[in-house]
Amino acid sequence: MQQEITDDLDALMEVLPPPLQKNLQELNDEDELLEVVLDLGRLPEARFIDREVVLSSSDVTEDDIEYIASRIGRFGDDNRAGIQRTLHRISAIRNREDKIVGLTCRVGRAVYGTIEAIRDIVESGNSMLLLGRPGVGKTTMLREVARVLAEKRRVVIVDTSNEIAGDGDIPHPAIGKARRMQVKTPSMQHAVMIEAVENHMPEVIIIDEIGTELEAAAARTIAERGVQLVATAHGNSLDNLMMNPTLADLVGGIQSVTLSDEEARRRRTRKSVLERKAPPTFDVIVEIQDWERLVVRHDVADAVDAILEGRFIPPQIRYRDEQGEIHIEEMAFPAAEEAPHLSPRETVRRRHPLAIYPYGISQHRLQQVAKGMKVSVTMVDDLADAEAVFTLKHHYRKRPHDISEAERKGIPVYVLRSNTTTQMESCLADIFGVRVDLDPLAHAAEETQRAIEKILGGARSVELSSQNSYIRRYQHEMARQANLHSRSRGKEPRRRVRIYPKN
Repeated sequence: MQQEITDDLDALMEVLPPPLQKNLQELNDEDELLEVVLDLGRLPEARFIDREVVLSSSDVTEDDIEYIASRIGRFGDDNRAGIQRTLHRISAIRNREDKIVGLTCRVGRAVYGTIEAIRDIVESGNSMLLLGRPGVGKTTMLREVARVLAEKRRVVIVDTSNEIAGDGDIPHPAIGKARRMQVKTPSMQHAVMIEAVENHMPEVIIIDEIGTELEAAAARTIAERGVQLVATAHGNSLDNLMMNPTLADLVGGIQSVTLSDEEARRRRTRKSVLERKAPPTFDVIVEIQDWERLVVRHDVADAVDAILEGRFIPPQIRYRDEQGEIHIEEMAFPAAEEAPHLSPRETVRRRHPLAIYPYGISQHRLQQVAKGMKVSVTMVDDLADAEAVFTLKHHYRKRPHDISEAERKGIPVYVLRSNTTTQMESCLADIFGVRVDLDPLAHAAEETQRAIEKILGGARSVELSSQNSYIRRYQHEMARQANLHSRSRGKEPRRRVRIYPKN
């Protein structure tokens, strides 16, 4: 079980104006306190895990802000300050004249046991990147990683905002035997990262919040020198990271490649494709969904390649249950015998491959689907060479020139609801008259994605089809990644998932 240690909450209470201290103590809920927020001319608030409470009926004054600012450390270039020998963090909001008009006083806690679910990865020696939204516990987990690894290896922490090891020259005991290097200004973090490797012979480098191209380049340099790197970055998932031009280099970078005519024919794809530019800086990515649930991608290179090619590699799910037990689930596909079958159709034999003109869909994915179904297709770049056009519903509605031209020439236009393998399989099955084995997980994923789009479009709730417990867990996972709520309803065998907004 986790053992949570609040780092001298009294020290944070003492820097608050006395009336706020008194009201906060009367709430008697310090264990759930996340932060205290003060904005000039507004009512002060205390934010807890599940609620927000107004601390006073009087607006925050300049004297209140000055009272706090005079009792804490100096604000750095990142507008963050701390309290000596604690993990508490005070962040400032300034006006155009550089005057402080708001403060966020966040409670810093050292939590021991947060990495038990990934301890095997931490101790494996592989470089690891922790992803997650702000406030989900990345820094807390990073601090515990440093403490655990420092028991057997030389660990150096590059602590830009003093958030990992606390304010002051003496680091907090929560980092154990790890050494800490402070950074004068956030813009120098990349330089201190390199300095740590060159001057102090670490076996492990710990970095919080990689956020610039220079820091991403420095991280690559460190990894190439054989040093284990453990870092954090903002982002919900690997897909988000790949779409971030600043941080995409952490997973190898994405580039557009123009293939030769021969290679394009061999791959049966267009001449311009997206590929990974270089080996990833990190071997493993851990997506932190909440305090008790993690998504692990063990082979970052393979995962990135799969996303670019339109393939799906199920991640590993690790979570802690209510009894404190760690569970590890491999998100493998269900056994083939569980899959329902379409009624067989007579196969249509063709003397040459079906020439398809793909408009707005993943042609590589379509080729992979056709290959798996053992039907012969070829992709063409010129509408004049096409025997069929494949497009998506939202493209077809706009009637672009190519679609209108195909209909005018009498070329069949096949409209897919979504750019998924399930839709492609169904369409090719109708064209070639073949039997396909529908993957129940892929079908459920497609239904779930459509439901998520409806919720994001304003629907109050969407109820999905009945599924077994394995597929329901996968649907809940998709809802979590979309930052939505989900709940199972009904009784077996008709138990099903309902998705709805968080607010």
